[in-house]
Amino acid sequence: MAGRKPGRNFLFVPGPTNVPDRILRAMHVTMEDHRSSDFPKLTLPLYEELKKIFKTKDGQVVIFPSSGTGAWEAAITNTRSPGDKVLIARFGQFSHLWGELARRHGLDVIVQEEEWGTGVSPERIEEALRTDKNHEIKGVLVVHNETATGVTSDVAAVRRALNAAKHPALLYVDGVSSIASIDFRMDDWGVDLAITGSQKGLMLPAGLGVLCASQKALAQMKDAKCTRAYFDLADHMRTNPSGYFPYTPALPLLYGLRESLVMLQEEGLDNVFARHRYLAEGTRAAVKAWGLKLCAKEPKWHSNTVSAIMVPQGFNGADVIDRAYRRYNLALGAGLSQMAGKLFRIGHLGDLNELMLLGGIAGAEMAMRDVGIEVVPGSGVAAAQEQFRAGQSTRETRMAAE
Repeated sequence: MAGRKPGRNFLFVPGPTNVPDRILRAMHVTMEDHRSSDFPKLTLPLYEELKKIFKTKDGQVVIFPSSGTGAWEAAITNTRSPGDKVLIARFGQFSHLWGELARRHGLDVIVQEEEWGTGVSPERIEEALRTDKNHEIKGVLVVHNETATGVTSDVAAVRRALNAAKHPALLYVDGVSSIASIDFRMDDWGVDLAITGSQKGLMLPAGLGVLCASQKALAQMKDAKCTRAYFDLADHMRTNPSGYFPYTPALPLLYGLRESLVMLQEEGLDNVFARHRYLAEGTRAAVKAWGLKLCAKEPKWHSNTVSAIMVPQGFNGADVIDRAYRRYNLALGAGLSQMAGKLFRIGHLGDLNELMLLGGIAGAEMAMRDVGIEVVPGSGVAAAQEQFRAGQSTRETRMAAE
């Protein structure tokens, strides 16, 4: 019989992420009447604070009891009709899944294939839109941070591509593993529908899907014919302004969300983004010291929330992951779809600091050695430490100035 695993589980998948004790305590609440006259005191401020996270003034935030996939569905079904054409760049498992979701709702999905390890090509987007003289393409779908491959795309460049083509398509963005961790600017980038989930940068358990819609997107709801019920934004439009939901909300998660938003504002969003970049650079230094490569083909694609690390030929990334979990109580992310077995992933987002990340790097290093991958003991940890030392003064100077 297997014994218990002492100590805490080291959670280094790219979501769900570590839930801070403050948030756990905030969620430890008795159940209450979500129709009471006091309930709006909890809910109404959440919408305004979330707008700050999305960096929007005019966008409308809706919170669903769901995962990010539910927010995907809401974004599509509330603004599109069966037969509508949408364009999506596919370069990882999650861009693939979002396109498949749209297809299953009857949309005509035009896929631009990109090499896994790269991201969206604004140039190809612009070319496709310029050739669409009759404006049959109604939406462009972009995964900001492709978790499966550790790739971040340039959303602002995609908006410039739409503008250059003078095309009216809506810009849909999946920010599940970027929003509240990597800089995201809904208004500045002209994003029409952005979505995220609670279990990543918001530092909560899974269970909330968050959508933010521009006024342009909301105006298209009246003509959208996709079937919807649970995810119908119109129901929320009627109930949310007074602080209520059209159905029972996830009460403890809303209390946790309130605390999460307080914590993010206490740290300061720019500092949150700088911390994620700083930790990611330490991870990338470790990978280089191991003599391994990232799935991301070039530095411009590097993600600051997850590093997908290619294992040497002849080895299986799943073996590293299994060894890390069973021997060291360390959870690493798996390779997905065409990357299955070719890599493992270290998530470095959410409530995380240097010492926590060094533990994850050390565990990955030991697991690799255990399965026969020849990395120098301590090399990744030492390289990450040196990178942190180099970056520490820069961070401290910036934070002091703020």
